[in-house]
Amino acid sequence: MIKTKGYAVRNAAEKFIPYHFERRAIGEKDVLIKISYCGVCHSDIHQVRNEWGNSLYPMVPGHEIVGEVKAVGSQVSTFKEGDLAGVGCLVDSCRTCASCQEHLEQFCQEGALLTYNNYERDGKTLIQGGYSDFIVVNEDFCLRISDKLNLARTAPLLCAGITTYSPMKQWNVSKGQKVGVIGLGGLGHMAIKFAVSFGAKVSLFTTSLDKKEDALKLGAAEVIYSKDAEEMQKHVNEFDFILDTVSANHDLNSYLQCLKRDGVMVLVGIPDQATPLFSSNLIIPRRKLVGSLIGGLKETQEMLDYCAEHNIMSDIELIKIQDINTAYERMIKSDVKYRFVIDSASLAD
Repeated sequence: MIKTKGYAVRNAAEKFIPYHFERRAIGEKDVLIKISYCGVCHSDIHQVRNEWGNSLYPMVPGHEIVGEVKAVGSQVSTFKEGDLAGVGCLVDSCRTCASCQEHLEQFCQEGALLTYNNYERDGKTLIQGGYSDFIVVNEDFCLRISDKLNLARTAPLLCAGITTYSPMKQWNVSKGQKVGVIGLGGLGHMAIKFAVSFGAKVSLFTTSLDKKEDALKLGAAEVIYSKDAEEMQKHVNEFDFILDTVSANHDLNSYLQCLKRDGVMVLVGIPDQATPLFSSNLIIPRRKLVGSLIGGLKETQEMLDYCAEHNIMSDIELIKIQDINTAYERMIKSDVKYRFVIDSASLAD
């Protein structure tokens, strides 16, 4: 067993405190990673505070993990000691169902194993995440990280990156298209970067006009104030593709009206309440409303390689693990540009 230091919560009402636990011993196909950085995803807050009603405690969150390989099992063929490696939202799947065979492990029909807030295959050992100093993962669920990329700024690509890249690839976002992004946060800023890199003309929909300058710097061509009904009306039937990154409760209908015939709106945020939907906004212009969940291992590696080639990384604020409780409060207030990343070296403090 591998002694590991991390930060955990013991119930939905508590704050993070130091937590010592053990990772499994390195198996034949396992990779031991010394974690250098771990991104802080908004879904971590939902899980820590049991806002989705499925939280398991004690919980060490974190699924945007990058670091250095320190040891490998005897049968590992794709990594060696000293390599840079990453771990995203998944650490295992059944490998045999139709989704897994198509490299869509996130849709594993037996249930993929999440990087935290899940049980190992034995059904009783809690899986703990990246707010810690080491992690042991099967090599098939490790990702190669290019040394061209800044390692800290790469960590959020393992969730925020693939969550926005995957639907754009699935629905063929390309040069000359008009793309809308709803929300400018950890996901939204990556969505703008990817869409611009694909050659699309990008508009940000926002309820906060103070984000206009940042959106334009990121490459957006315009910013649309979505609280203004008259302004929204000007963009009806305009967009080929809209990516909704917002996890707060909000009305979808006014955005759907901005899609062209056969346009696609993709949901990647998960509000905690249902929202009314007027079917006429879909039926009359034959619009599509769909959802998307991260990406499989093959596509995530493709995304990382694309980012290395095009120098695409997240905009981050680096923090010590001791500041994680304050970071959560700031995230709720949208007071971060645009992703907190934990410097795991601070676990030694």
